[in-house]
Amino acid sequence: MQTGCNRWTPWMRRALQLAALADGQTSPNPLVGAVVLDAQGALVGEGFHAKAGQAHAEVGALAQAGSRANGGTIIVTLEPCCHQGRTPPCAQAVIAAGIQRVVVALTDPDPRVAGGGIQRLRDAGLEVIAGVMEAEAAQQNRAFVHRVQTGRPWGLLKWAMSLDGRTALPNGESQWISAPPARAWVHQLRASCDAVIVGGGTVRTDNPLLTSRGRRLPEPLRVVLSRSLDLPAQAQLWDTSLAATLLAHGPGSADRSLPEGPEPLELLASEPLDLLQVLSQRGCNRVLWECGPALAATALQQGCVQELAVVIAPKLLGGTLARTPLGDLGFSAMDQVIPVSGLSAERLGRDVLLQSLMPALGPAVHGVSQSD
Repeated sequence: MQTGCNRWTPWMRRALQLAALADGQTSPNPLVGAVVLDAQGALVGEGFHAKAGQAHAEVGALAQAGSRANGGTIIVTLEPCCHQGRTPPCAQAVIAAGIQRVVVALTDPDPRVAGGGIQRLRDAGLEVIAGVMEAEAAQQNRAFVHRVQTGRPWGLLKWAMSLDGRTALPNGESQWISAPPARAWVHQLRASCDAVIVGGGTVRTDNPLLTSRGRRLPEPLRVVLSRSLDLPAQAQLWDTSLAATLLAHGPGSADRSLPEGPEPLELLASEPLDLLQVLSQRGCNRVLWECGPALAATALQQGCVQELAVVIAPKLLGGTLARTPLGDLGFSAMDQVIPVSGLSAERLGRDVLLQSLMPALGPAVHGVSQSD
């Protein structure tokens, strides 16, 4: 962080708040917020990127400021773009508005930008201060950054379990382990994700709906990843009037009849890694795994999970045959187990929510950003 950055921290915090208003709506683009101050330091414009294809944050803030932006300062959470996408380059709009100073939180990892926007501004004679609240901006856009750098969406694995670590009774009954406040939190979580993924076993056992219950429109894409394609002819997920459904499977399914409604997707292999590469190409920044233990374990092993969210209900289910959240990970010694970091806890009514970050696992796959 450069000298004098503390002066801009309150304004950058406001820009981050503006960016958060579009959480879950901007993929494949990042979350971006901007504020404009006039030459005397008074606030004259605010903006945020609401949706891919719509005006970027800088353009919205400059439009609100109008001629008052001349000689002023723009504070933006992400480096202004310098390439032509579905909208014109923001760096040029900043220059044309007569801005004299640009304060940036995070350099854009998109290889089409990657410092080019800042350089264009400096070449035009503007003062650029970079790195103000950089860590906070990187955290806000961790999903976008991860997709650009790896070619895969950021994966969040969520489950609800009892105090004794069960996700269902021995007979398979699981509704409801958690209480209404926790279930409402899950609906909001889905609204912040681009896709929700389950396996065929979850469809057969739970017949889930997997929507945000109207907290996001359009609803996130619902994805079923099935190896066997042993699926019921009727399921809530096959009704695409509420939300789109993608049925992903491996090759060699020509002899299996697929249910009507969902869009079929044949992968090179019926594996989480293959699925995420396709979802990245479709512009998904963040996906939610709400799957059963076998698929959850495979997703972990293939490096498709970067974050955990675990709801623990104050209940004891018991049963040696009761279902647990994760399948066999193949460990035989304690020095092989997966450590987690950044653990946090909060109350959701009578339940407890634990959230943590996952270490880097699985292969590194690099791709090209699709943001604009």
